[in-house]
Amino acid sequence: GFCTNLLLTQTPKHILAQTNNNTEIRCELRKEHAGVYWFRWSQERQNFEFLVFSNLLGKATYGANIMQDKFSVHGASSHTSYSLHISHLHASDNGTYYCSVSQSSQLLLGSGTRLVDVLPLPSKTTQAPRSKKPMQDVTKSKAAGKKG
Repeated sequence: GFCTNLLLTQTPKHILAQTNNNTEIRCELRKEHAGVYWFRWSQERQNFEFLVFSNLLGKATYGANIMQDKFSVHGASSHTSYSLHISHLHASDNGTYYCSVSQSSQLLLGSGTRLVDVLPLPSKTTQAPRSKKPMQDVTKSKAAGKKG
């Protein structure tokens, strides 16, 4: 069975990230454990997906069809703090991420981190200043023409 637990504190609660950026989710553990699991709940696909398990030695075991260069787990030597690093964000990474530990044949889940990928806005600011210069040049040349 699954249950969310105060023994696993996950931060942040929400991530608003841009496509192709990287992000990180932290998980603080207050209980003895043999390693940390990371899951993703996808509202779109309606599935609970196993991403990666990291044992106390830092060895990572990935779920099926999980790109290993996308997810990496970093753990503190004290085994009380772990972070999941997600790179090259894409809309398909949207979902709620959970860190989890196994406790007496139950999986305890963290509070969850909701990741929303946002496409970067096109930058329109670069074009505006340029259009002014030709105008100024035109007025100068007209004025010069009148003098002569």
